[in-house]
Amino acid sequence: MIKVGFIGAGDIAYLHGEGVIQAAGAELTGIWNRTPAKAEEKAALFNCRVFESPEKLIQAVDVVYILTNMETHHAYAKQAIEAGKHVLVEKPTAVTISEIQDLREAARKNSVQVAPVHNYIYEPSILRAKEMINSGKLGDIVSLYVLYNIHHPEEVAGRYPGVIRQILTHHAYCSLYLVGEPELVSCMKSTVNDGSVPQENIAMVTMKMKNHAMSHLCASFASDDHAGDPWTFMIKIIGTKGATRYSYRDWVENTPAVVHSQTYSAYPYTIRETGKHFLEKVIGLGEQPLSTLDDAITCMKMIEACETSVSENRHVKLDP
Repeated sequence: MIKVGFIGAGDIAYLHGEGVIQAAGAELTGIWNRTPAKAEEKAALFNCRVFESPEKLIQAVDVVYILTNMETHHAYAKQAIEAGKHVLVEKPTAVTISEIQDLREAARKNSVQVAPVHNYIYEPSILRAKEMINSGKLGDIVSLYVLYNIHHPEEVAGRYPGVIRQILTHHAYCSLYLVGEPELVSCMKSTVNDGSVPQENIAMVTMKMKNHAMSHLCASFASDDHAGDPWTFMIKIIGTKGATRYSYRDWVENTPAVVHSQTYSAYPYTIRETGKHFLEKVIGLGEQPLSTLDDAITCMKMIEACETSVSENRHVKLDP
């Protein structure tokens, strides 16, 4: 039985907990959180222990999930890696490229698996799209669109660093997985709200890919899209011989929440599938994760290129 422990007990722990429960040969052993009440709430839900320190949790398990805020990912992941534990770390993997590189070196040194939560690429429809691309059924890829338009109230948006880091990280790894690395990156951002939150709540990116395809990425907390065939969250790939798409709107529950106007069921499933794959196939069978720390480094380069493009008002060539 693979013993799993969570460092962090925020809302995302609900979804990761369900993934552990559904994974064959794994159990959620315990949780640690800076606020004990949150850990106790999740522990009661999943019938597991509350640990009094991250050190004691790490000692008691085989796999550690890092589910804390981005600024602490590197420290907790490094601690678990150096204790010889496998690690699944939420996105963004770390604050800087050097931090991710440090985790990669530590993982190699300690012979453990460390994977970023790049959850959308574990979706069955995205896996099928990847297979169609690799087999040549879509022909040469012409364009990729990754579009996100989900209104977040200012009190919610204010918790995040802005949509470039919070949402475009998803878009970056989807682009990398499906189409490969970009050659040129151009980004613009804006803030459209009541003035209480200064960070950007909409950003758009255009990229020329190394395989000559073009990609357009949009991330917006500013508004919902309730038009016909809405772009709530959509991935569309167009090739010379065919096309395919993935959309949140294919699975909708009529349960309004604080952030989303409906419950988009696809997102929870992507988290569950990520955990199941990591526990069953990577840890259980010795396979490689679909996304690695090398991919996380490339994605961070893409995000930093977006930030440079905004600040310097120019196209940015991605470093090799």
